[in-house]
Amino acid sequence: MHAIQAFRAVFPVACSLFVWGCGSVVTQSPVEAPGRPETAGTQLLEAGAAVLQAKPPSDALNAYLNGFHFYNGQPDAQMEAHHYCAVLNEDVIQCVIYDGTTKDAKIMGVEYIIDAGLFAKLPAAEKAMWHSHGYEVSSGQLSAPNIPASAEHALIERLAHTYGKTWHTWHTDQDKRLPLGVPRLMMGFTADGQADPAMVRQRNQRLQLDTRRSKAQRADIPNPPCRPRSQRLGAWHNHSAH
Repeated sequence: MHAIQAFRAVFPVACSLFVWGCGSVVTQSPVEAPGRPETAGTQLLEAGAAVLQAKPPSDALNAYLNGFHFYNGQPDAQMEAHHYCAVLNEDVIQCVIYDGTTKDAKIMGVEYIIDAGLFAKLPAAEKAMWHSHGYEVSSGQLSAPNIPASAEHALIERLAHTYGKTWHTWHTDQDKRLPLGVPRLMMGFTADGQADPAMVRQRNQRLQLDTRRSKAQRADIPNPPCRPRSQRLGAWHNHSAH
C-alpha cells in the first residue's frame, strides 16, 4: 500500500470521528492581521457563499498532520506547521499549511508530498529542494493527532517513504502581520538534537502527544537512509534532509 492509499483508507473513518483530526484542542494564530472588522454585509455574503457555492478543492482537504519546519539555511528559525492535505493520486499529496487550527489561522504556505519512486526520478538539483519524512516519522515528531493509534501507525508508516517540497509565504512565526517578503524554502529535521526541545514540548502538551511513546511505537518502521551530503543543499543547517 502506498502513502496515498493509507490516506484514503484511514481518513474517511477518522474524520467522521474527529473533525480535521484536531479534536477539541485548538491552536491560535500568533498574529492578528490588520484591517477593519467585518461588516454585516460581508458576513451575509460569506453566509450566502457557504450555502450556494461548491468548493471541491477545499473540501478535498480531509487530512490533518502536525509537524515542524525550519528555514533552509537557518536552523534556529523553527516553527510548528499545521498541514491540511488532499490526495491528488496514488503518488502525490498537496497540503495547505496554516499557523493554527482556528477559523482565523493564517495560510503560511504549501507543501507538496511525493512518493519515493517519483523522487528518485528527479534531477539532482531538484532533489536538493525536497526533504525526506523518514526521520520526522521515526522520531515521533510528525503526528496525525486524535485518530486511533493503529490508523495513525498505518498512515505514518507510508509517509516515511515520501518527500516534501515546502514553501512558506507568510512568516507569522516572525510576527509578520502581513505576507511580507519573499517565499522561503523550508526543510524538515533529520536527526536528534536539531528541533528545539521547548517547541516540541509545548506542542506535545497542547495536543496531548507523547513524542517518546510515538517513537517507541514506530520502532518497526524502517527509516530510509540519508542521502550523501553532496546530494543536499549543504550541511544539516542548509540541507534537504534525507
